Amino acid sequence: MVARPRSDSLPAAMPTASEPSRDCPLCPRLVAFRETWRAAEPAWSNAPVPSFGPREARLLIVGLAPGLRGANRTGRPFTGDYAGELLYATLIEYGFAIGRFEARPDDTLRLVDARITNAVRCVPPENKPTTQEMRTCRPFLSATLAELPGVAAIVALGKIAHDQVLAAHGERLSHFKFVHGARHRIGGRNERGEVALFDSYHCSRYNTNTGVLTPDMFRAVFAQVRGFLDAEG
Repeated sequence: MVARPRSDSLPAAMPTASEPSRDCPLCPRLVAFRETWRAAEPAWSNAPVPSFGPREARLLIVGLAPGLRGANRTGRPFTGDYAGELLYATLIEYGFAIGRFEARPDDTLRLVDARITNAVRCVPPENKPTTQEMRTCRPFLSATLAELPGVAAIVALGKIAHDQVLAAHGERLSHFKFVHGARHRIGGRNERGEVALFDSYHCSRYNTNTGVLTPDMFRAVFAQVRGFLDAEG
């Protein structure tokens, strides 16, 4: 088991406009699931997972939702399961993270010019949030975007994240088809105006085991992002 992270090891330990409270009551099904796991695994975080990384970042990475034995356990996005191993290794390779990823929130990993969040902040049963849960949690994503005035690029990990980013920006989903490796220009809510939305298949073990996503395909997305941000200056 992993001990619950210290409050000083997590970003936004106190609730803000962009972070739900530890006992967020908004989604009854997710609340019940959370309480079940708090009783079963009291040493786990078992709470909405806050965003991770500096608020001055130019890159925002948006996932679907915390994994049960990953971020829900450790309290940090993509920490404790295979998806994090691929994601953080790739971020280190392209200069968006430094330190050593050891799959726990008190390791030496730090993000550089990047921030990570989830479209749904609480772990859902079977990793499948409902449409209503996604809609209910969307204001937190909107607030996260609003508090990143310098964001120039967003990486959406999977179609649900892609759709939620578009909805948070008030865009029509039909105008922006999700395609791995695609780049879209969408209306921004920041000092730069438009932002670039990059699509990637989610870096889950299922996707990599089935060949839907290879490490090279994933790296290619972040190579695009790196080149884009370097050109932006």
